[in-house]
Amino acid sequence: MNKKPVIIGIGELLWDMLPSGKKVGGAPINFAYHAARSGAESYAISAIGNDLLGNEILQEINRVGINHIIEKVNYPTGTVLVELNDGIPNYTIIESVAWNFIPLTEPMRKLAQKADAICFGTLAQRSEVSRNTIRTILSLVSKQAYRILDINIRQHYYSKKIITDSLRSCNVFKINDDELNLLKAMYEKQHLADEEVCRWFLKEFNLKFLILTAGADYSSIFTPDNSSYIKTPKVKVVDTVGAGDSFTGAFISSIIDGKSLFQAHQTAVDRAAYVCTQAGAWV
Repeated sequence: MNKKPVIIGIGELLWDMLPSGKKVGGAPINFAYHAARSGAESYAISAIGNDLLGNEILQEINRVGINHIIEKVNYPTGTVLVELNDGIPNYTIIESVAWNFIPLTEPMRKLAQKADAICFGTLAQRSEVSRNTIRTILSLVSKQAYRILDINIRQHYYSKKIITDSLRSCNVFKINDDELNLLKAMYEKQHLADEEVCRWFLKEFNLKFLILTAGADYSSIFTPDNSSYIKTPKVKVVDTVGAGDSFTGAFISSIIDGKSLFQAHQTAVDRAAYVCTQAGAWV
């Protein structure tokens, strides 16, 4: 029997403070959750505070069965204020919180060396402590493993240097259409069509996959010698929180499982569409 793939999400772990109440969130942790739902042995790496919100997050993570290395630090557990406009979230992210200070530990180092895939973003790299931890963990992951950059641009918490350094550390790049437009300007590629820019990123950073999601319209996945395009199915949207993370988790799990590009893409589309019909990211 084949062993389960080991998949890691490292970065922000927080409470999404939704109009309907609070839900555990954070893109890399959502990714780990959906990878687990797809059959992987997945792990969340992050930090929480020595507080009630931190204890409640641990209870919730244990309840849904996500493996984790979550350190307690002397900063408050992260929260994000989420406003919904027709189901589309707008985030206000609180600063100086626990996930900005993820310490590097020996269990993290050991886990990284076993990983078949790891997902990280730019948001948790807004602070030097977590950025150094993420970079060190990435350096320990096998060259054959999938290293997924889900860029996850929020507010002003990004820079061209952090994005470029992250692209050099990944071999899978996940981006949405709004983020693509921002990067077109950042890398002076406004004159290129979307597919041409995606192909440029693939070649420039030697990527295995580039995943482009365009919300309710479509998603495309590019490889150096192939591509897949699927229109987004029409569903009754409750909210889109975590939809992109579920897409990435389902896609990578499917690729590791040996599915073709198109099969893995379809699995990801179906998973994300279902998540949009439910409240919050963990369904």
